[in-house]
Amino acid sequence: MIGPNGRPCPEWFAKPQLGIFIHWGMFTIPAWAPRGRAIHELHGDDYYMSAVMTPYSEWYDNAVRVEGSETRKRHKELYGDKPYAEFRPEFDALSQKFDANEWADFFVECGATHCVFVTKHHDGYCLWPTEIENPHRPGWHSERDFVGELADAVRARGLRFGLYYSGGLDWTFRDTPIANMGDMFAAVPTEEDYRQYALAQAKELIDRYKPSIFWNDICWPNAADVPVLLDYYYKAVPDGVTNDRWFASEDFFNALRDPATLKGFNDTMKERSAGGQQEETPAPFADYRCVEFGLGVVPKEHKWEACRGLGLGFGYNSAEIPEDYMSSEEVIDLYKHVTSKRGNLLINIGPLADGSIPDLQKVPLRALGQHLKS
Repeated sequence: MIGPNGRPCPEWFAKPQLGIFIHWGMFTIPAWAPRGRAIHELHGDDYYMSAVMTPYSEWYDNAVRVEGSETRKRHKELYGDKPYAEFRPEFDALSQKFDANEWADFFVECGATHCVFVTKHHDGYCLWPTEIENPHRPGWHSERDFVGELADAVRARGLRFGLYYSGGLDWTFRDTPIANMGDMFAAVPTEEDYRQYALAQAKELIDRYKPSIFWNDICWPNAADVPVLLDYYYKAVPDGVTNDRWFASEDFFNALRDPATLKGFNDTMKERSAGGQQEETPAPFADYRCVEFGLGVVPKEHKWEACRGLGLGFGYNSAEIPEDYMSSEEVIDLYKHVTSKRGNLLINIGPLADGSIPDLQKVPLRALGQHLKS
């Protein structure tokens, strides 16, 4: 099987299989987002405010900065004017209960062949002791090497280790509030300090952890560095794979900071979303395509994955109720559907701040594991 980039898909990844996505970080302290509406519904019905109304709790640091948002109102009631960054001490303390071996044992129980761990989400907080200093927020990383501990634990059980890195957004560099897709692209930090920072961190992650999957999110701040970085990655991990989120056009990102250009882009995207239009866009750097919560076209020829949470988001959301979660039967049916079309299912868990995985997430995944072993 050939990837969208023309590179043969490594045999280990080409076969349909199960992976576990893990969203865990500082956002597990407020652990809240509006519940009840899936992201694909918001894109169609409330496009202009979709990024504020999203059930993604990992976007808390963005939603809390938007006047009038449910997140901001609730934050004011509970925390007053407390900045998001001040959740760090509580997370640092609770996260010491993290047990990589417990997670890895659970992944085996689920029948997974690999996992993809969020190393840095959009809030910029790194879950490894990076030596690449954040120029805007020095020391913005954990002292404990959560990434390395999990890599060792899953590999000791015969699973492959992948990592997620937010290359396109980092709110410690550019924290312009994001309400929709146009705002999101306009918020990509294209400045030289971020370009150097992201490239250096990506290389550091590759050198230290040799990930079998490098899962970049959103996009990349500039076009010139993408082929350089991926060449670096493939030399370090010859059978590694990367996803399709490497859109890199600094001129486009910068242009959207003009209000008129931004409005024109958003109006166009709103019209497409309302009409249910989805197009398979070129992915010259991808080994496989990614479809998130049903957003995206399933490719007819290339390897692909479906990624989603067991609820309506990724990070743990205390506002969700049991009915928001997939049942055991629904997870098994989803796995059958995705793998029947040559895809991998990357199903997400959202642990609590102390690293514990809620039973509402464990039960359906254990059922899937039993199904895969039967």
